[in-house]
Parts: sequence; C-alpha cells; structure tokens
Amino acid sequence: MNMKRQNFIRLTLSYLVILAMFIVILYPLAWIIGSSFNPGQSLSGSSIIPKNATLAHYKELFDLGESDYLRWYWNSLKISIVTMLLTVMTVSLTAYAFSRYRFIGRKNGLLTFLILQMIPNFAALIAIFILARETNLLDTHLGLILVYVGGQIPMNTWLMKGYLDTIPKELDESAKIDGAGHFRIFFQIVMPLAKPIIAVVALFSFTSPFADFIIASVLLRTESKYTLAVGLYEMVAKQFGAEFTTFAAGAVLIAVPIAILFLSFQRYFVSGLTAGGTKG
Repeated sequence: MNMKRQNFIRLTLSYLVILAMFIVILYPLAWIIGSSFNPGQSLSGSSIIPKNATLAHYKELFDLGESDYLRWYWNSLKISIVTMLLTVMTVSLTAYAFSRYRFIGRKNGLLTFLILQMIPNFAALIAIFILARETNLLDTHLGLILVYVGGQIPMNTWLMKGYLDTIPKELDESAKIDGAGHFRIFFQIVMPLAKPIIAVVALFSFTSPFADFIIASVLLRTESKYTLAVGLYEMVAKQFGAEFTTFAAGAVLIAVPIAILFLSFQRYFVSGLTAGGTKG
C-alpha cells in the first residue's frame, strides 16, 4: 500500500508540474491571440476571450493601402527559405567532410567551430555592419542572408557531424566496393539516412532568421525591405501611432509558416536511423 501511495503521489506531482508548465507556456500565447481580436489599438482591458471580438486588425494587415505587412511577410519568407536551403547544403557538405575524412587542420577546424558557436552573431554587430557597408551589402537581403548562413554553420556543423558519426562507415565501404564515388556515397547513401538531422537543421535555420530582430534592424534601412520582426517593431514604436492590437494580430500570423514546417518535418524527427539502410 505504501508503494502504491508513493507512486500515486509521484504521478500526481508530475502531472501538476506538467500542468504548471502548460499554463506558463500557453497563457501568453492565448493572451496575445485574444488581444489580436480586441477592438481598438490599446491593450488595456485585453483578455483571453475579448468582448466584441473583431477581425478588423487582420483585415488591416492584409490591406495593401494601409500596411506593408504582406511585403514584410514575403521578405521574411524569402530570406528564411534561402537561408535554410543554403545552410542545409553547406552544413551537409562541411559536416560530411569532418565526419568521414581525416585531413590537416581537422581538429583545429572543429575547435574553431566550437568557439564560434559560443559567440552569438549580435556580439559582432559593429564588425558585421562595417563589413556589409564596405561590400555594398548594407540594406540588402543578400547581405542579411549571408550573415545568417555564416552564423548557422558552426553550431549546425557540430550537430550534424555528431549524427553522421553514428552512421556505420561500413555502408560507405560497401558502396566503394560496388564502384560508387564520393559524391554518390554522399547523396545516395549518407544523406538519405541523415534525413532526421537534416530536418532539424532545416527547422533551426528557418526559424532563426524568421524571428530575428537585432541583425535585421541593423542591416536593413528601407521600410519596403523590412522583415516581419523589424516591421512589427516599427508599428508599435511610432510616437503617435502605437498599434498594439494590430501588432498582436501580426505576431499571431508569424507562427503559421513555422508550424507548417514543423508538421511537415515531424515524421523525420522520430524516424529510425538506419531505415532503408540495409543492402539488398
């Protein structure tokens, strides 16, 4: 009986902790969603279930005559998608080289990546700004993409290398015996088995630039080139036009592409390592 009672108490405490975590996580989300339906522009009196709920703020965001929200949304999507594709390609090649080959400077290169991933991009904002200005990449999406891709490489290379190290090298050797070259092994043997970590890298490299504010606010100067984070900040930073409820509506819509990407990649997160890896 004492054992059953202890198990019951432990299980109850576990559920209480989980419930508390859900409340802490979901309450701000529910509040911002409720605020987006709140009439007026002030957040005073906002609640999870607003009275006289309205879709006016969402309509305002999609009104091209009143808001540049759709343009900012497209800018963020474009920058994030290109960053994701370039990051996955460069990180896959870099991690594969560090995982499968032995060359001079390999250990020092890995150590350099380890040190670089400890330093966030915004810690080098002045250097990034000067470099972008000197290379005529200031106030351009290309410059922003290059900064994002460069910042993603160190951490994700370590992440993917650790995963590739767990893929048996015997598969590579078997493919070499069958006459496969390095690129064929990379594309047809290793990468199909690395889909789970590729999905993780893709998700990280998409969400980071999509939600970034600091670097984008430093490099972008023209309002038509703003990303969502910078544009929404400017919306509430105006001296005489703080549109807080419209900001809330715009913030809610930010989650849509991230949720779609996560749901699309979800099956790779739980897939087996060697699925389809046996040689027939």
